[in-house]
Amino acid sequence: MFTILFWISAVFIGKAIYDSVLEPIKFKVIKKERYTKVINNLRDIRDAELAHKAVTGKYNGDWNSLVKFIDTARYTLTQRRDTTIIDIELSKQFGIDMFKEKVLIDTLGTASVKDSIFKNSDRYKTMMNIPGADAKFTLKAGEIEKGNSMLPVFEAKMEKKLVLADQPAYLVFNESETIAVDGVNGAYISIGSMEEINTNGNWPRYYDEKK
Repeated sequence: MFTILFWISAVFIGKAIYDSVLEPIKFKVIKKERYTKVINNLRDIRDAELAHKAVTGKYNGDWNSLVKFIDTARYTLTQRRDTTIIDIELSKQFGIDMFKEKVLIDTLGTASVKDSIFKNSDRYKTMMNIPGADAKFTLKAGEIEKGNSMLPVFEAKMEKKLVLADQPAYLVFNESETIAVDGVNGAYISIGSMEEINTNGNWPRYYDEKK
């Protein structure tokens, strides 16, 4: 009887040790894979928002409106030219031809925002959906005061736990408390900011490295 109990205990202890070593390793692999998909969507959201700002002068905090914008909006294509023209006032004043520099902006036409950013892909229609979770990114847009000006800002974010729901609770909790140079700090994965002029994501650089 003692022998049986000993071996049962040994198995449980062995499994506990095995899990304590392997679980964090497996979690790290799964986390990076899922975060990569989330970050890809956040990059698309940023591209869409930057296009909206380039055309309208502000960011957009509504998913339906932002998707409609991508579907229908067009960039104005311009060309900048430096030229020299006669300065009439100075020419009259000095009695000789006087010249001044002038910048001319030529309108060349327009281009589709959708084609410029997403080419033949329609992934912008689902970029608001969090990969692997039945939820959408939180999106906000507005303005903040900087000096004497009101400047546009936006932020898109999601809680990490939404894509880690099937992982060990203690590892998910630890991840939400992360503060590290090589980690995604805090409880959210986000891009942009409603508090400062910033269109960057809060993830470490290795997520941006091309494979």
